[in-house]
Amino acid sequence: MTIKDYKFAGKKAIVRVDFNVPLDENGKITDDTRIRGALPTLKKVLDEGGALIIMSHMGKPKGKVNPKMSLSQIKEAVAEKLGTPVTFVDDCMKADAQAAALKPGEVILLENLRFYPEEEGKPVGIEKTDPAYEEAKKAMKASQKDFAKHLASYADCYINDAFGTAHRKHASTAVIADYFDADNKMLGLLMEKEVEAVDNVLSNIKRPFVAIMGGSKVSSKIGIIENLLGKVDKLILCGGMTYTFMKAHGGEIGNSIVELDKLDVALGVEELAKKNGVELVLGEDSVVADAFSNDANTQVCPSNAIPAGWEGLDAGPVTRQKFADAIKGAKTILWNGPAGVFEFDNFTAGSKAVADAIAQATSEGAFSLIGGGDSVACINKFGLADQVSYISTGGGALLEAIEGKELPGIAAIRK
Repeated sequence: MTIKDYKFAGKKAIVRVDFNVPLDENGKITDDTRIRGALPTLKKVLDEGGALIIMSHMGKPKGKVNPKMSLSQIKEAVAEKLGTPVTFVDDCMKADAQAAALKPGEVILLENLRFYPEEEGKPVGIEKTDPAYEEAKKAMKASQKDFAKHLASYADCYINDAFGTAHRKHASTAVIADYFDADNKMLGLLMEKEVEAVDNVLSNIKRPFVAIMGGSKVSSKIGIIENLLGKVDKLILCGGMTYTFMKAHGGEIGNSIVELDKLDVALGVEELAKKNGVELVLGEDSVVADAFSNDANTQVCPSNAIPAGWEGLDAGPVTRQKFADAIKGAKTILWNGPAGVFEFDNFTAGSKAVADAIAQATSEGAFSLIGGGDSVACINKFGLADQVSYISTGGGALLEAIEGKELPGIAAIRK
């Protein structure tokens, strides 16, 4: 069933969204991209005479109640965006009465699903090395099914619109789908757009295809990097992982972030790029600082000759131009991960150079896909969101989809 064909009149829809939005120290939302992304689906249900039960996670409370990760903090923002009152239920397992009383056009928001360990399906308080772990895991899987069944009992139909968690086989993203027949479970409008955007990048590649991968660790991106080396024409590697590559060639990197146990992996990436005829683009110079602080003293130096006591926090001017030149003329662009510590205003220049170059290429006909929380925050911070083709709400899910992995949240709807 597709959401476009479903008749919501008089039906209660339980919708899994990804409202894991960033909050400041006062609990105020600093970036509402994910809430705005879900609005078309939520409004469609209401506009067609349905009622809404909204569920999401926030943060990583590890199966315990944590007020700092309560969805009560975003209730008013959701109500404002939807243009209708939202009733908050402070325990996702105790919404039976509220769900039963729901009338068309009404909305309830359930408390953070991850306050229950059953949502993620991981045993709590027991190490994997413990002989009893496997038994605990089996018991938790059974509990997870009961948890998902209870959530399903609130509604007539299920919609998964949380692309950001589609790569997780959690109770609310995959298991719950087992309790709805094929005619009453569907992907939301945002999910459909996300899947289409990934297909655009992978199935309809227009060349040159340039991917920009940032972030601090090679290890967390190695699967996607290796996969992309079989698809792209150019791969720009930036951010903290730069210094693992520099160190692999014996460079001096001062106090810069590095994975010393991944030096051989970095060299292997370079070999694979060479073998596949992919142009691998790395930073030549860095803006370095004498402390991890926006107000630290700075200087520019070669990325492989950083003085002791200093650390690379952004791409230098030569590197910025090099990245911009590599993006120029691209017809397909994927960006995941910033080029520096963009959260500090004094270290945004590298990420801004990448964002500007992507916007320029997009204006010249490129399809540009931006994914991952930090990259999305970058694009929003620089006011360029309307100058790229598509902004994905998923980080890990996007990367796994591009790796060619089947996402459990999508597979559960389609089976």
